[in-house]
Amino acid sequence: MGIIAVTLCSLPSPAARDSQAVQKLREQIAATERSLGGTFSIAWKELDAGETFLHNAHVVMHAASLMKVPVMIEVFRQAEQGRFRLDDSLLVRNRFRSIVDGSTYSLRAAAESDSSVYAYLGRKMSIRDLVYHMITVSSNLAANLLLELVGPDNVTATAGALGASHTCVRRGLEDLKAHRRGINNETCAFDMLLLLEAIATGKAASKPACAQMMDIMLQQKLRTKIPALLPDSLKVAHKTGSIARIDHDAAIVVAPSGRRCVLVVMSRGIADHKQAAQGIAALSRAILQTMQFI
Repeated sequence: MGIIAVTLCSLPSPAARDSQAVQKLREQIAATERSLGGTFSIAWKELDAGETFLHNAHVVMHAASLMKVPVMIEVFRQAEQGRFRLDDSLLVRNRFRSIVDGSTYSLRAAAESDSSVYAYLGRKMSIRDLVYHMITVSSNLAANLLLELVGPDNVTATAGALGASHTCVRRGLEDLKAHRRGINNETCAFDMLLLLEAIATGKAASKPACAQMMDIMLQQKLRTKIPALLPDSLKVAHKTGSIARIDHDAAIVVAPSGRRCVLVVMSRGIADHKQAAQGIAALSRAILQTMQFI
């Protein structure tokens, strides 16, 4: 099935946007869901004005690699608490324990979007570099090493303290025994909005730590979703996620004028990842156009 075409229009006033364009946007989202056979969960907020747009924003979904955002936050917070330094090193290994029964499992380099961390097996990498690879190329190996370092319960607790009450990080990536039992990491679009807002406003950790997290997310290499159809003038700091029938992207967007917004688009039920990415890209542009951000 094809992607529903996005029709953009120039909106003369907030009143017109509220009464007509937003309704048209909601119809477009519904049509895209019908066309692709999936469900979208969307949360948008202009940070300075406080205006929001929500669609299924509290629907809880498999977090996929969006769970790496609260892991990053917890790493920076624990570093600030003095538990370790970001320049400390961890031994890179590919052996983890399932939360189901403690049996060991390994990750598949072939399943990664970038397998560069595997070149360090048996050697050490800095925590800072592991965070960089976890976010910018979505390294599952880096994520599992960092999650073991900080603890999934701590990640979940910190997310909850920042208002993300539906976010639960239970296990490492590719723990297939847990997955088969339905034990997965979960979040929703509204929770991810709150976490990214906390980073953007310097509240997820100290302001310098949040600035470092923002800088890492600005270096994201996987850009086929939210940024794909946006003007090059926008800065997009974001994190993607994808597994079977799941595709997400969560972004802090900064305009040349300094205006800032958070946009989260999550989807489930779409079998073709390319179509899901195209749908996210098209809806992202339509949302920012409708909200007069671009």
